[in-house]
Amino acid sequence: MSTRKNILITALLGATWMVALAFGARVLFKYETTPGSVGPISAAWPSVSMIRRQTDKPTLLMLAHPRCPCTRASIGELAEIMAHSVGKVNAFVLFVKPPGADVTWDDTDLRRSAADIPGVTVLSDENGVEAARFGAETSGHTLVFDRNGTLVFSGGITASRGHAGPNAGENAILAAVKQEPIQYSRTPVFGCSLTKCKSATEGKLCSK
Repeated sequence: MSTRKNILITALLGATWMVALAFGARVLFKYETTPGSVGPISAAWPSVSMIRRQTDKPTLLMLAHPRCPCTRASIGELAEIMAHSVGKVNAFVLFVKPPGADVTWDDTDLRRSAADIPGVTVLSDENGVEAARFGAETSGHTLVFDRNGTLVFSGGITASRGHAGPNAGENAILAAVKQEPIQYSRTPVFGCSLTKCKSATEGKLCSK
């Protein structure tokens, strides 16, 4: 009887463990594949912006949270894009800086990684003004405007949250830079919220 009881308990524990694993995997998958929000996106470059758009080549703009771990993959994909677009695009990464943040708040390894990409200019977006202006509400949101200031791409450049590798957004941007047909001009954005970080104390990590 004791042996049977032990077997039954072991079986129940094993079944419970399998159910817990399946539930955890489902939750994780949903989290990784649920895109972030996107605000109103203008079809043309805003009339007011801290960035001076040049007309000699397309302009790429990424809005990001300097402490978002999910955005590391987006920065990695941006490096891949720039490696194939040398001299063909003006690229900027704006890191949102919430009210009350000191000068070191956005001095992170993520920002330094972006600054190390050849051809990319990194700037601070004080109070998220530029993010709101361009309709970016999720870290990693990337936009491309042609030489005339017309929006040709808006979205994310990862296939899911924190996932590095080839994806529709990256392919679309490379096509836009080469002035080739774009298959997808809009893609989902996966990353931390830019709009939920209202202050420096709240903005340490906004991943949900």
